[in-house]
Amino acid sequence: MNKTDIILDNIYNRKSVRQYTDKKITKEDLDKIIKAGISAPSGLNLQPWHFIVIQDKQTLIDMASIHEYAGMFKDATAGIIVLYDTKKTYPGLEELAIQDLSAATENILLATEALGLGAVWTAIHPVEKRINKLIKYFNLPENIIPFSLIALGYPLKKQEPLDKMDTTKIHWDKW
Repeated sequence: MNKTDIILDNIYNRKSVRQYTDKKITKEDLDKIIKAGISAPSGLNLQPWHFIVIQDKQTLIDMASIHEYAGMFKDATAGIIVLYDTKKTYPGLEELAIQDLSAATENILLATEALGLGAVWTAIHPVEKRINKLIKYFNLPENIIPFSLIALGYPLKKQEPLDKMDTTKIHWDKW
């Protein structure tokens, strides 16, 4: 397989994994995953992101209680919170940072897939209740807003990606 095929295969095979083994993810792999997030495109290269990498088992369990759809954190061996630094925005275009954070989150998911790991993105932003619980839990400064919460681990079982191809949503040259 050539490089292009490998990259496209990784994108096409990314999936939401919610069940994990108890095997720990190495620091080296976590570093690669974070570097992928940091390598995301960013409007005006403002890079409005910060990341909290979670490896502590109790903190992972606590994440499941903070977010009503994050029960998989009880079995995850790591987690990442993508955070938004409101001081790293362009005046009048603050909401554009959401695109940067989404790109960083997707890069994290793709890197996880490439490393043979599993991950699932659980949304934090724009749900105020979730945002506030994480701000309080981590005692975050007022300029740091939680955006996404990602569970990571080695998949418990082989899982096929969903086929999301729907040609009715593709429009060539006109609607």
